[in-house]
Amino acid sequence: MLSYRHSFHAGNHADVLKHIVQSLIIESLKQKDKAFVYHDTHSGAGRYDLSDERADKTGEYKEGIGLIWESDDAPEAIKPYLGVINSLNQSNKLRYYPGSPKVGHSLLREQDRAIFTELHPSDFPLLLQEFRGDRQVKMYKEDGYARLKASLPPKERRGVVLIDPPYELKHEYQDVVDAIDESVKRWATGTYAIWYPVVYRKNIDLITKGLEKLGIRKILQIELGVAEDSEERGMTASGMIVINPPWTLETQMKEILPWLQSKIAPETGHQFVQWVVPE
Repeated sequence: MLSYRHSFHAGNHADVLKHIVQSLIIESLKQKDKAFVYHDTHSGAGRYDLSDERADKTGEYKEGIGLIWESDDAPEAIKPYLGVINSLNQSNKLRYYPGSPKVGHSLLREQDRAIFTELHPSDFPLLLQEFRGDRQVKMYKEDGYARLKASLPPKERRGVVLIDPPYELKHEYQDVVDAIDESVKRWATGTYAIWYPVVYRKNIDLITKGLEKLGIRKILQIELGVAEDSEERGMTASGMIVINPPWTLETQMKEILPWLQSKIAPETGHQFVQWVVPE
């Protein structure tokens, strides 16, 4: 199935969490001069127009990035992420929101590179348009997991893989576990960042328990919710599971999450940082 279009959801609370974690990992990699790769398995479009009919129909960004992008009390650690937003919106009006490829690419240095894969026939041309001619970027209209398998280990031996599937089908939760199993065998020292939506909590348990069984160490889980778990409300929370996280990520997110919750869901939300498997 290829019915999912992220343009309906761009800039929502889940995007905010995902892209903050993504930016923190990339900024950590930049602490060393040696080049790294940023690999995005489900890229979507490079950027999203929040004034178009899809984003306007749901208005989800108003309850996500719309609540924080101009905050004067934002934690210092999320300034690089907010800087990407501001670079796309030169006026005081929030019109454009970056997809994960745009966030990642904007934070790369000259020596770093990116790999983007997208299968959707409508989104891939937009991705091409956004990065066409950029020598740092390789783009593929392929299955994200197949391209990941073919690309590991990277020549740099440093980097991060963002795995962000649409989860349209139930088997996609197990697909994530299988992809990590295959990938870690090829590149055990890479950082893998998995985004997940909380619609049915049992599906998230499937991922965490599946990862535990792989025998991998250093698996950190980060979650931000806007409401209590409910199978009738749609997505009530989202999270990131990070394998081989930067040593600073746990502390950073423990500082950032309470601030995020206070801005996005002060009365109904929840947040946590916990180890699925410690070091």
